[in-house]
Amino acid sequence: MTGPDAPRDGVEGARPGRDAPIGAVAGRGRHRRRRGRGEQSMVPEAQFSSYYGRPVLKRPTWKSVDIAGYLYLGGLAGASSLLAAGAQATGRPALARTAKLGAAGAISGSLVALVHDLGRPARFVNMLRVFKPTSPMSVGSWLLAGYAPLTVAAAATDVAGRYRAVGAAATAGAAVLGPAVATYTAVLIADTAVPSWHEGYREMPFVFAGSGASAAAGLALACVPAAEAGPARRMALLGAALEMVGFRLMKSRMGLAAEPFERGTANRLLRAADSLTVGGAALAAVTGRLRGRGPAMAAGVALLAGSAALRFGVFHAGVASAEDPRYTVVPQRERLRARAGRLDGPRAG
Repeated sequence: MTGPDAPRDGVEGARPGRDAPIGAVAGRGRHRRRRGRGEQSMVPEAQFSSYYGRPVLKRPTWKSVDIAGYLYLGGLAGASSLLAAGAQATGRPALARTAKLGAAGAISGSLVALVHDLGRPARFVNMLRVFKPTSPMSVGSWLLAGYAPLTVAAAATDVAGRYRAVGAAATAGAAVLGPAVATYTAVLIADTAVPSWHEGYREMPFVFAGSGASAAAGLALACVPAAEAGPARRMALLGAALEMVGFRLMKSRMGLAAEPFERGTANRLLRAADSLTVGGAALAAVTGRLRGRGPAMAAGVALLAGSAALRFGVFHAGVASAEDPRYTVVPQRERLRARAGRLDGPRAG
């Protein structure tokens, strides 16, 4: 064969350099296979990058103040509604009012942060045009739309001192939805492809529940007289324990995706969260035996700040994991190897 289409080795369609086997000599590879050594990788370990140096995943475009604030305020609101219902049922009017106002204010701020990140209020309204049970965003939008009016009604009737039956019903309804409001944001971020959020999907709702309880207890401790703050002190201890244990268990099960929690801004925020939450809970445990409002207020502020630091730390860790391709590629390869091992196991037996 002659002409411009004929390759130098005389075989049409062959592409030396692409079709050649890996290794110095093709015959050597065949000799190895005859001797039973199998395939041997001649390719160096991959550098984790993608086309034009871009990350594998697109970096979350959410604004940190808006979305981390949205995560924090939602947890504070949901747990405050539970505290308000308990205080109302046990005859603690100051605690009930503080928790109702806290829930209404926090969920209003959460909605403002969400809408600000979306850019236009109409975008939130558009999410209510359909209800999709398999979408955490859709479920969360409807949850907020039902929960926010209940908290506002509960707080308004308490402050006005009128329509007590309506207020009691609104308080009870908000308490029923409160746990879902406090934890659905954990499901929302874990449903994304961001490695340090997705890999924590089992424990993240418990971490957010504990963090929300700590924040609600902190608000109550800072504002309520010691005589009525007993439930808030107990909630502070339970919330701090759930948050700390849940977060450590989550990191221990995440493997490589836990690394971003130990680096940079996320690590500094999470270390601050540990100190503030543990210190605030310890101080809250003894405020009932101390005189004055100072210790209780200090405990409350520490718990509020610790909960906020946790949410912002989780947010920054997720962004960092999305920016580094290693946290996407390596876990995928490990899952593929594990799946291949499970499939090959019965054949080998």
